[in-house]
Amino acid sequence: MKVDDEILKIISNETITSVNEMNIVTPSIYKSIFTKNASNHKIDMDDEERLTDSILDDKISTYQKIQENTNNNALQLSENTDKAITAIKEKDETKLSEILQETQALREEIQKLKEAVYKDELTHIYNRRWLHDNFLDSNDKLIKNGTLALIDLNYFKDINDKFGHVVGDKVLIFIAYQLSKIEHDVVRYGGDEFIIIFSDKFTKKQALESLKNVRETILQKKLKADNASFKMSFSIGLSEFTKDSSLAEIIDLADKEMYKDKNQIKKIITGI
Repeated sequence: MKVDDEILKIISNETITSVNEMNIVTPSIYKSIFTKNASNHKIDMDDEERLTDSILDDKISTYQKIQENTNNNALQLSENTDKAITAIKEKDETKLSEILQETQALREEIQKLKEAVYKDELTHIYNRRWLHDNFLDSNDKLIKNGTLALIDLNYFKDINDKFGHVVGDKVLIFIAYQLSKIEHDVVRYGGDEFIIIFSDKFTKKQALESLKNVRETILQKKLKADNASFKMSFSIGLSEFTKDSSLAEIIDLADKEMYKDKNQIKKIITGI
């Protein structure tokens, strides 16, 4: 029997939440936690090879479809270019008009493909792949100057434990939407971690003020689950970067700042 993808996502999120709290995680530890969470959802992990094959088949099928569409679009673009050159030489306005319409439609298809590759499936903001393809060179060095903000939700595990992962997913969607309002590049970096890239037109202080304003707006809202309500907040860590900086080092610096902020926030805001 095919296991529901949504259940697998819930089990994966539960496992990620658990291992994020551990300093050291080996493959055996991860497998043990995943198996325990699967058991809680009455999922039999005895046939792990079949389950893994099923997941890989789905992923491979998706990537094959993207590759096929990309190849078809590249071929169509090449054909349109050849036709356009011929039409220009022949001064055929009708053909040029037709080619323009075809190319515009092709452009829309290419944009849809880019969104499929670069958007986080749950929150519809950018994913890690987008960050790496747009801000890093082949050596994982940043190609621009700016400020990186690391956002980590407070008490998110408590929300998952108390209300379930469906509510947790809705919280992630809500937070992503609120962060997107500041109109900078927002990336879902991990389970409940987000990265925001500010250009070098903004100082670290300005970036921090923008995020504090968003946090304050979120704190004023009551989120509902079942017959209960709760408030959300997040912790902020920022690090300025220059071209050729190491992304890993910049994130590490922002992470340290974020935990300082979290310690202060948790003195003021209690859990749900």
